[in-house]
Amino acid sequence: MDSLHIQCILSVVFTLTGLTHGAEYEGRISLMNPPGSLELRNLTLNDSGEYNMNIIPGEQPQQQTGDCRLVIYVPISNVVVTPTSTDLVEFISSVKLSCSSSGSSPSFLWLNGSSEVTASERVQITNGGSILTIIIVTRYDQGPFRCNVFNPINADVSDPVDLSISYGPENINLTISPSQKYHNKGSDINMACSAVSRPSALFYWFVNETSYYSTGPELRLNNIQKNHSGNYSCMAYNNKTQRNQTSSPALVLVLEAISNVTLKANQINLVEVNDSPILSCLVSSGSSLSFLWLNGTSEVSANERVELSDGGSNLTLVNVTRYDQGPFRCNVSNAVSNGISQPLNLNISYGPDSMTFTVNGQNITSFLAGSNLSMICSTQSNPPAQVQWAFRGETVNKAGPLLELYSVSEDQSGQYSCLAFNNHTNMNSTITRNISIASEFVCTELCQPPCFYICPKAHPSFGLSL
Repeated sequence: MDSLHIQCILSVVFTLTGLTHGAEYEGRISLMNPPGSLELRNLTLNDSGEYNMNIIPGEQPQQQTGDCRLVIYVPISNVVVTPTSTDLVEFISSVKLSCSSSGSSPSFLWLNGSSEVTASERVQITNGGSILTIIIVTRYDQGPFRCNVFNPINADVSDPVDLSISYGPENINLTISPSQKYHNKGSDINMACSAVSRPSALFYWFVNETSYYSTGPELRLNNIQKNHSGNYSCMAYNNKTQRNQTSSPALVLVLEAISNVTLKANQINLVEVNDSPILSCLVSSGSSLSFLWLNGTSEVSANERVELSDGGSNLTLVNVTRYDQGPFRCNVSNAVSNGISQPLNLNISYGPDSMTFTVNGQNITSFLAGSNLSMICSTQSNPPAQVQWAFRGETVNKAGPLLELYSVSEDQSGQYSCLAFNNHTNMNSTITRNISIASEFVCTELCQPPCFYICPKAHPSFGLSL
């Protein structure tokens, strides 16, 4: 309340021997020493005002005058803050806090916690400071609010007043444990949803934007199966603010672990160039598979002779060669497991080709009569080729890669041929050498660079470089 200033003139005329006063001062006023001092007891608000004093000093004709002003205050007490409401919604509600008290000439100071509240765009302080209005409250306006009331003789403060301000939900966050995109079939997944909200938000779960049966801040999936795969999200709802917020979707992919990787071929026994086998990589279980093919330790990739199909699970070798024998392995993997097959070898028949013909371990054709000759024929062939010998176009009764002649004579000179045959490829190959046997020194020219003069009479393997 405003200060009450009641002005009245109290005329007190006294001498050193007496005091004259009005009836309202009866029993409350005394003349004190030193002369000119007046005691007023049991003060009331009506005692406020201007006091004049006349002093007549003895028999002296000149009197002394003076005046003073007396202000009476009622002590401050019973300070109480009353809000229009304590249940508010952020960005929607406004609130008025009124401060009442007993006492006179009050002044007001508002506090939010330990900070002074001053007028601003959102804060109005009116009615002499006794009313605090907060326009469009925020979560930081929760208090505690106190009203400090004071006048020149004392001060008092109200009990704290807290405002319950509802806000949110916001800053929603979805976490998945274990924190990975791919999960093994049969494992467990824990999901947790959190949001900043007052009161605490209610949580609802969605899979592929379809409402899930579970509610609450946690979702636990046990013994997950492939049909648990999908985009999971949670929605937080505040039933005070009537607001909601939905998290970004989190992708969960459930994969089946790979087991029992096996490798099969539509045919194992093959003929070089003629056949094109298909190797198939199979698994007993597993999903979202990736395939890596190995030939020995080298990766097999698609090219003009290699075809990968059916997601990489089939490998076709177009017109196989002898270098495609393997061992082949199939490495299968997904995001949660991997497995590798046992090796598979292909039996590729080829040849005969790349034939060689040596006599006594050397590439010479002229020898002395009486020498012993060991003719060896070799060829690349799988399976090993059948080898037959011929002399001057006529087959001899000798099979196998070795033909031995002992103490040869001149009439054994002539054309010797090695005939190789592969009964799997049905291919044959022939290599021929003209063998010269002489009883005297004869030098013949062998010109398969570098060129040599062969002089068998000196020694069957003696040669002079040309």
